[in-house]
Amino acid sequence: MAQQDAAPDGGGELHDIVSAVSRGAPEYRQCPHPMYAALREQDPVCRLTPPHGIETYLITRYDDARDALSDPRFSKNMHGAIDTYHAVYGSFFDALDDNVLFSDPPRHTRLRRVLRSAFTPRRVEQMRPRITEIAESILGECRKAGTVDLMASFAFPLPVAVLCELMGIPQEDRPEILEQFAEVTRSRFDPSRRAELKAAEERLQHRLERLISDTREHPSDSFLSDLLQAEERLEDPELVASLWVLFFAGHKTTAYQIGNSVLNLLLRPDQAALLRKDPALVPRAVEEMLRFEGSVETSTFRYAARDAEIRGTPIPEGSLVQIAISSANRDPGKFDLPDELDVTREGLQGTHLGFGHGTHYCLGAPLARLELEIALATLLREFPDMELADAQETGRAWLKGPVPAFRGLEHLRLVLEPHRPGADPDESSLASVASGR
Repeated sequence: MAQQDAAPDGGGELHDIVSAVSRGAPEYRQCPHPMYAALREQDPVCRLTPPHGIETYLITRYDDARDALSDPRFSKNMHGAIDTYHAVYGSFFDALDDNVLFSDPPRHTRLRRVLRSAFTPRRVEQMRPRITEIAESILGECRKAGTVDLMASFAFPLPVAVLCELMGIPQEDRPEILEQFAEVTRSRFDPSRRAELKAAEERLQHRLERLISDTREHPSDSFLSDLLQAEERLEDPELVASLWVLFFAGHKTTAYQIGNSVLNLLLRPDQAALLRKDPALVPRAVEEMLRFEGSVETSTFRYAARDAEIRGTPIPEGSLVQIAISSANRDPGKFDLPDELDVTREGLQGTHLGFGHGTHYCLGAPLARLELEIALATLLREFPDMELADAQETGRAWLKGPVPAFRGLEHLRLVLEPHRPGADPDESSLASVASGR
């Protein structure tokens, strides 16, 4: 079966490759890895000319990327370059984006410290049984359908449900709040929906304010309740912005990573077989999946707060700086055989850049790891023979658009329990009994 890394190739003139990356060309978005390989070799700190017109520099080598992720010369404070921020992301309701993701120390330090106090490893590990229960319940519904779009049926519902549990959103309130989150997400990055977006973001802001007020009056064993009772407390606008960014980033990155991981396992049956044979490999496999085909393709908004230079390339003050996480994680200068998926690869945690590095290392990394482990283990256990409904379709299903923030699939159609010609109809059920399922 053809693998998605086979095409398009990264050959051709360098200026053609730079042009394709600058405008987010379909051939680049479908498979960026060959082009990243060419840039690492020929132009590791590459000047792009993106549609938004802001001078942008793309960093593609591992060592440069790791350093840039923690370089104080590259600011994430959106207020420090608000016109640039709006040129890239659109002019929308800044209150939601005034959060820990788009801030620098000392404000970032304070916000992160408070959020982390309620986002402890103990709390995350305590969620394991509940996340497993949620995953099994969702897959139980998937089993009834037989053929499913894994993205819509499992990859997105799982992290959404987990985040609702974490935030303590009552079951009866979830449809309303989730629809408001979805309404904001649908309207973002679409200039034609600016008026709708402003109204949607104001509605979401007011709804989250009410959730905070209700939780303050009726404390619970939830992340939000812990935040409200923390010794060092956030103001309500900071709480609203924090809930927004945790939900937006926390569900999309995990959902797309589930899809990427399942697709790459199905394209490489030998790797899937290793995990079915030895489920203890799943945590190691998750780290390899994050390295090999992570859901975060490039870093979030950064700009040069002052003139800088990397590898002899000057980066003028005010320029955007993009860090190609997907490229850095396949740099042969750091990883052996980086274009091969190896679920037995060791020593990746804390080495790959799938969760970033430095000050802005992903706050939700422990929860994301746990969700990914449970998702893959449960899928492989419940549907050991799952297969792609259309192997050719996956080549056209990657997210499109000029800004490669996420690397993920629009859809992933699977046959969960394919009929195997000549097999005993009861064979699969007998196998399940024998394995204790």
